Amino acid sequence: MDPSFRSAQRTLQGWAPDLPLQADGGAPLETLGRVVEPPRLLAAPVVEDSALRARPVGGEPEVGFLAFLDGIQRSRVLAYHDGLPVVFGVVAAVIRLRVNRRLHSWTGGPLVERRIYLPLAYLPSELAAHFRAAGLDVVDTTAVGPDQAIPIRHPLALLDRAIHLVQEDREGAEQTLAERWCNAERAPIFIDGGLNKSELVARSPNAVGVVKSHRTLYVEGDALDQVFRLRGGERSSVFRIPSSRRTPVASWYLRLRDPAGHDPLFGLVRVEAADAELAGESLPALTARADRLSRWILAESSPLSLPDGRWDRMVYGIRDCEEYLRAVI
Repeated sequence: MDPSFRSAQRTLQGWAPDLPLQADGGAPLETLGRVVEPPRLLAAPVVEDSALRARPVGGEPEVGFLAFLDGIQRSRVLAYHDGLPVVFGVVAAVIRLRVNRRLHSWTGGPLVERRIYLPLAYLPSELAAHFRAAGLDVVDTTAVGPDQAIPIRHPLALLDRAIHLVQEDREGAEQTLAERWCNAERAPIFIDGGLNKSELVARSPNAVGVVKSHRTLYVEGDALDQVFRLRGGERSSVFRIPSSRRTPVASWYLRLRDPAGHDPLFGLVRVEAADAELAGESLPALTARADRLSRWILAESSPLSLPDGRWDRMVYGIRDCEEYLRAVI
């Protein structure tokens, strides 16, 4: 058990000595699977061809990335106060630099943040003050959310909000490191996840985002069929993911491994890179860049990231980030 979790429990017990604590913190909330984004199909404009199609990635896989960035999160219930969850969350992110075929942590090591997640609308304000006096940041799980509503006083609703807020904090830690890299370095970095939450990162020619989950697919109709039919080593045409609130990015699907005998998403990733239109890039240059970055990603799919259950979409450099962070927190 994380010593900081035990310390947070002792802090809570110092404020409420008779409050029963979770004996072992229970299962990490991330394993409970409560907050799930509904599956969506969204059409995105194709910029490389007249319609989305399969394209073989020309040439042999080649190593091109100098660094890898990923983050993890872990949250557990400290105790229930009048049935309301008091949650301890830790997030961490790291950049692992490849030097002589070995991975080392980039300057400054990992970024680790620990917080307490409290439903402040329903609990005494003195509890938050007690945690802050102990040097712990407090996050309000009853702050007005995107739906402009305060979560109801149901413990599961408050746990869902806590998990969501911990996830936001993890994404924030990853974004902080990505921006530091883009400001300080000129070498390519492989980022686990999308780019467009940061304008700096989304516009950087050195940042490449690789998305492994596909709750949202940016294709519909025949374009969806084309993506499902991609074979190992093939990519889709490049399309643009526009956004009224975020910086647009260029994107394409890439099949890392042949899906025969598996589900249609097996070995499938979605790549994000700086938008060609914003960069003033010609169409032939866009094609060459998408092929080059795809070759770099294909090169990272070996060795296999076993025993990780996501081995078909996971590259070894990202698995190394996660293993390193698990040891840290």
